[in-house]
Amino acid sequence: MTTALLDTLRQIVGAAHVLTHEDPTTDLTAYEQDWRKRATGRALAVVRPASTAEVAAVVKACAAAHTAIIPQGGNTGLSVGGTPDASGTQVVLSLTRMNAVRAIDRDNLTMTVEAGCILQTLQETADKEGLLFPLSLAAEGSCTIGGNLGTNAGGTQVVRYGNTRELCLGLEVVTPQGEVWDGLSGLRKDNTGYDLRNLFIGSEGTLGVITAATMKLYPQPAAQLTAWAAVPEMAAAVRLLGLAHQHLGAGLTGFEVMGQFALSLVIKHMPQLRVPFAGLKGAPPYYVLLENSDSESEQHARERFETLLELAFEDGCVLDAVVAESLAQAHELWHIRESIPLAQAEEGLNIKHDISIAASRIPAFVEHTDALLAREIAGVRLVNFGHLGDGNLHYNVQAPEGGDARDFLATQEDRVNQLVYDAVAQFGGSFSAEHGVGQLKADKLAHYKSPVALSMMRAIKQALDPQGLMNPGCILQKQ
Repeated sequence: MTTALLDTLRQIVGAAHVLTHEDPTTDLTAYEQDWRKRATGRALAVVRPASTAEVAAVVKACAAAHTAIIPQGGNTGLSVGGTPDASGTQVVLSLTRMNAVRAIDRDNLTMTVEAGCILQTLQETADKEGLLFPLSLAAEGSCTIGGNLGTNAGGTQVVRYGNTRELCLGLEVVTPQGEVWDGLSGLRKDNTGYDLRNLFIGSEGTLGVITAATMKLYPQPAAQLTAWAAVPEMAAAVRLLGLAHQHLGAGLTGFEVMGQFALSLVIKHMPQLRVPFAGLKGAPPYYVLLENSDSESEQHARERFETLLELAFEDGCVLDAVVAESLAQAHELWHIRESIPLAQAEEGLNIKHDISIAASRIPAFVEHTDALLAREIAGVRLVNFGHLGDGNLHYNVQAPEGGDARDFLATQEDRVNQLVYDAVAQFGGSFSAEHGVGQLKADKLAHYKSPVALSMMRAIKQALDPQGLMNPGCILQKQ
């Protein structure tokens, strides 16, 4: 059966695009290991189709052979959502060859792209047309739009433009039976029954394979200003957020918060980056990076920005601030923010959390959970940063200084996760904001999601994928 399936797959996509361990010169590590190196599996084969028709044929063949499929984009996920298990029986379906921009409709402000299209390619293609595709995140040079849709990725401009879900108007999907649903309309209004598009977005390849999408575009802003502000406490950052909403309105496109320790790691491991204020003695505990985009003029944007900062100084929620004087300076400030995960990795293995809580409750959550972890685990170091504008924190936990990071992860991760996720639940939040559930957090979903919600999710999974062949063990635990 296995030999017959592999032969069929080679006939569908070409022998060069069916990678197996049969060839000793072929290294499948890039497909079988997740980005964080938390899990490594063994695939029966890695199949690389070049068209929707080929995807449909591959899925149909695997369904007939009762063989599980693991859809995979750029393999940059953080929750082990695109990694095969160790059985050697699953097929990794890589969409990276399907990377075409199919169409741009300037009048409708939409772009239709294939799932394997790199996010940065979407940004650059829109820019060449004088338009904006606003989704932006650290992995944009290698992640794919199919993966972004599969996890409903967030990024740095959610406060203005929303998650990937809000940027998508239509999908093309191959079902678990190998049928093709063409829902690539660029309609902003289509009230004809259940919203199938939103069912597949965020489903992490467990209900079908996204092969293409129609995404929203926007006019380029006439002006864009970026500021870096030192704040005395998390509550002050939230007050600043409120002032920004009040005085910038829809012009507020980004609002990031960064803890002092998180930035100290950037200073330590990337000394070439100039971090405003953070290297000073008695540095404030938190910093905010905020961005204002204006459709009128740079002068108008700067006036509103200066008014906001004046009010913030009067309020006491800002201690000091710098405004980027050029686009290059703005990029430098954003590069510092985006370098925190890399600096944390240089410091050693760590326990990552991607949580969301109502912005109004974040100060109380941070105060409570900081104290809880310090009391329960001596010497623990907290790398707290994230998208405060939409209530999303990357509340990460680093081993005590000088300790064995690998041993800390092995002995403390379960305990740390329980403490943090229990606190998140206590404050009415979610343990997964933008990274997805994957395999890594499937047990957490079973514990923290309501029984009613889990029952509905399982019913949907059973209805669409009755054989359970689409990314098994991802999101919903195997039963």
